[in-house]
Amino acid sequence: MMRIQINLPLVVLAMFLLAGCDQGSPSQTLVLEGKTMGTVWRVSMAGVEAGRKIALRQAIQKQLDADDAELSTWKPDSTLSRFNQNQRREPQPVSANMADIVTEALRIGHKTSGAMNITVGPLVNLWGFGPDRQPARTPSEAQIAAAKALTGLQHLRVLQGVDGQWLQKDLPGLYVDLSTLGEGFATDHLARLLEQQGISNYLVSVGGAVLSRGNNASGQPWRVAIQKPTDRENAVQARVELHGHGISTAGSYRNYYELDGKRISHIIDPATGRPIEHRLVSATVIATTALEADGWDTGLMVLGSEKAKALALKEHLAVYLISKQGDQFVSWMSPQFAAFLIKQ
Repeated sequence: MMRIQINLPLVVLAMFLLAGCDQGSPSQTLVLEGKTMGTVWRVSMAGVEAGRKIALRQAIQKQLDADDAELSTWKPDSTLSRFNQNQRREPQPVSANMADIVTEALRIGHKTSGAMNITVGPLVNLWGFGPDRQPARTPSEAQIAAAKALTGLQHLRVLQGVDGQWLQKDLPGLYVDLSTLGEGFATDHLARLLEQQGISNYLVSVGGAVLSRGNNASGQPWRVAIQKPTDRENAVQARVELHGHGISTAGSYRNYYELDGKRISHIIDPATGRPIEHRLVSATVIATTALEADGWDTGLMVLGSEKAKALALKEHLAVYLISKQGDQFVSWMSPQFAAFLIKQ
């Protein structure tokens, strides 16, 4: 059966930057944009001279290219790809960046009972959302079981020492996929770069992960908007003021394809080995860092509405969920999220 690829780039589609109300006077805001990790990045800076534009763009792109060369599963020579290709059980040296992102992934993975699982790569590839091509037909139960056998957070460890960091796997075929966290990590990394450049008022995004510091050119907190979860229109569902926090949205409505008459989401449930099919279509999380927000939103999307609500309340997370009931979208927010919400 013919398949239609509707895999739109994960720019700030799950998260619109409100250009008209977050930037103040255009002459006081320097905005830079570019491409990375199969998506786009955007940096808005208040009170930064236009003469710094070229140097800042070069520094930003250089750092993002370095992050991509380290974390990508699409580049066969990346640090992560080399780890995945190596079948040895001995610890493999990695950078502090890699150790940090895996450590956070394992923490959130355990908190979500494995719903956020960076070892789900074999299943991601099986369903056609990794470097491999999309399947011509729905994978068989045997194929799914074989891929699931190569997954499991318990097979991955981060080792820290005074002379470095290492990743270790006790399952030779373990395949780590950091795409669910890469945008959040890169966003935080860009924020550190801007701080080193003496810039303290900015809004940074890589794909759907956003982080703010300070205020916009009007002296107000940076604002962003959560998109209505549909690929048919660009409409705002809710607006928030970040107050120096990170925010990230995971959704099942942008990155998918049609196979055998069914919509196949890019979000895979590690427990079933299959793309999610429940009614939760969007999960937004506000956290101290974009990396943390980027990890939680995926885990909550896998869990579905009721389990996601319970976990958000248990962990005191700032969460905004949107579920589809018939032709209607129904939203729910935790008390912590309500503190950021801009009242309409």
